Amino acid sequence: MNAFIEKNLPALLALILIAVSFGGAIEILPLMTQDVVTEPIEGLEPLSPLELEGRDIYIREGCNNCHSQMIRPLRAEVERYGHYTVAGELVYNHPFLWGSKRTGPDLARVGGRYSDSWHRAHLFDPRSVVPESNMPAFPWIFERELDGSTTARKLEVLRTLGVPYTDEQIASAAESVAGKSEAEALIAYLQQLGTLIQERR
Repeated sequence: MNAFIEKNLPALLALILIAVSFGGAIEILPLMTQDVVTEPIEGLEPLSPLELEGRDIYIREGCNNCHSQMIRPLRAEVERYGHYTVAGELVYNHPFLWGSKRTGPDLARVGGRYSDSWHRAHLFDPRSVVPESNMPAFPWIFERELDGSTTARKLEVLRTLGVPYTDEQIASAAESVAGKSEAEALIAYLQQLGTLIQERR
């Protein structure tokens, strides 16, 4: 029988697919039914329109390629970055930005650790505040303004995915971001990261 499977590529692929599917189902399905994974933590609110635009800029500029947003429950990580990441604080995130690459520090709890002016200086010229930094500068985000033309649509799409945006939030989304710089949006996003868990500690 072993010789038949080893020589018969379609049979081997079918058995591999069955084994991987079975193993994946055993790992994933129980997690999908646990409230701790699917229910938001107490006090969690969806991102504001400005924070949501900032998150999109964060993704567009590749920040998540160098900064993870997932603190593992290991002593060294908790001592350095703060409370470990819990699933309930991420239920409104689409897509997740956990990451595993840390060229720069984890940002899951960066909200409120630095002032807005520190973030402005850091984004414009990282070495002006962190001399050993290898992060690139992002001066163009200070020149570009948001017009809000797609913001309401983004909120509508997220609402279809289960994020509880109201009709009022969607209606006022464009106006709330119009004229703001991309830097303001990105800083707004960074300043809310992990603050709810910090407040609860």
